[in-house]
Amino acid sequence: MSLNEGLACSQVTMTVPPPSKTAGANPANNSRRMRRIISEDPEWSLAIVPMLSDLCLQHIISNFETKPILRELRPDQQRRVLDRISLDVPLNVVANLISDEEYWHRRCNKCWTVGHVEKYGNSWKRMFFERHLQERLKLFIPGTTDPNEILDLVPLCKDYVVRLQVDQFLPPVKLEQPGQDLEQSDSASEGEPEELNMDHFQLDELVGKLHRLEELDLVYGVKDCGMNFEWNLFNFTTRDCYSLAATIKACQTLKVFKLTRSKVDDEKARILIRSLLDHPALLELNLSHNKIGDRGVRAAAKLINHSQVKILNLANNRIRAMGAQALAHALSYNTTLISLNLRLNCIEDEGGQAVAHALQTNSTLTYINLAGNELSEPTATLFSQVLSVNTTLTCINLSCNHIGLDGGKQLLEGMSDNKTLMEFDLRMSEIGQESEYLINVALNANREAARLRTLHNSDNRDSNNDNSDGNDQFNDYNGQFDNDSGQFNDDDDNSYNSDNANSDDGSKRDKLLRRLPAIKPASPSH
Repeated sequence: MSLNEGLACSQVTMTVPPPSKTAGANPANNSRRMRRIISEDPEWSLAIVPMLSDLCLQHIISNFETKPILRELRPDQQRRVLDRISLDVPLNVVANLISDEEYWHRRCNKCWTVGHVEKYGNSWKRMFFERHLQERLKLFIPGTTDPNEILDLVPLCKDYVVRLQVDQFLPPVKLEQPGQDLEQSDSASEGEPEELNMDHFQLDELVGKLHRLEELDLVYGVKDCGMNFEWNLFNFTTRDCYSLAATIKACQTLKVFKLTRSKVDDEKARILIRSLLDHPALLELNLSHNKIGDRGVRAAAKLINHSQVKILNLANNRIRAMGAQALAHALSYNTTLISLNLRLNCIEDEGGQAVAHALQTNSTLTYINLAGNELSEPTATLFSQVLSVNTTLTCINLSCNHIGLDGGKQLLEGMSDNKTLMEFDLRMSEIGQESEYLINVALNANREAARLRTLHNSDNRDSNNDNSDGNDQFNDYNGQFDNDSGQFNDDDDNSYNSDNANSDDGSKRDKLLRRLPAIKPASPSH
């Protein structure tokens, strides 16, 4: 075989067919083919394939209700999950798992259009659970609603509920009997013996498990009853009273108890107050807008000296002179009460004079409200003496009484010697414009003097801090400095400055009061 023939044979045997274009081609290189194979999405690209971690987070979010996973994630992953999980996840899943305020903020906004989080310690989670529990209580119907609907919430909200404000308690649904007359007068419905059958939800089991509860604000009545109004919808029954008394007695963390607009009479008031005697934490009691008379007030008078109560509100009840006298007797040696509200009662001058006598010796009360109590000039005369000797009262309300012109002059005379009173409400008390104006001048002088004292005390604190931090900067001081004691031995200049500051306060007040002796009306005794 010749050389040429050998090369020809070798070329034939070594010839390799070209590779098929379809067999080894990468589909990703052909965009038209890829679109045809995967989808008709012009924005699809291999570069935007989701990461495995993102797919896992999406799975967690989608199945959070059945398999809640949160604490095992990194903080940034937790944030992504919390921002995207549904707000309809049951409370038994998220209550004790999620503490993030942003999540509870979104949940509150979904349930209520208006919410003031500052009233709830700036905690959205506390706001949600308090309002959620309150709504359940307001819609509970005894004998119809399952009590477990409320009790099942306790393990979820017990760590967050600090205050309960329930302004409605629904009574049981009354089934009409065959042949019952549907048209009954108001007086007839008021006199029906329905009390035993109209008991409301009992709070003892619920409150006993709320270990952080500090305030209980209740109203036993029905809102928006419309044409279905009946007097027995507003009954605070005897069984309700005994149950509530046991509840507040057992709640050792309770600081504020309010039961208003609930037709509480003397007997029920005594039952409630008896359970609060020697309560270790109670600071405020509000039984306003009820039907409490003198017997109920005598129990309250005993309470203020057998507890730590600082605020007592008995406004708009049926208190008369005897009840006010009992309360005044307790006030005369009380050392804890700082606020007393007897507005819209009828203690008259006999009760008002008793209270005034007590205020001459009481040294803790700072606020008293006797508006709308049928008071007149004799009470004003004694309050003039109170203004002269009492140095703790800062606010008095005697509005809507019949003090008169002479009574106004007596009060003005007492104000000329008073340096501590800041507010004195005498509207609609018939004292005359001149007396009212001069009393306001004295009040403005007291407020200005108090402002100057506050500024002076603040300056003293700042200067004391500067002295303690920079002892080496007082080289030019004429007196001697004791390095051991950290004080100046020469106190003359300090006492001089203090006297000047006090004299400045007094001179400011004297300037404001300078006109009083010249235009003050003559006292009736002259």
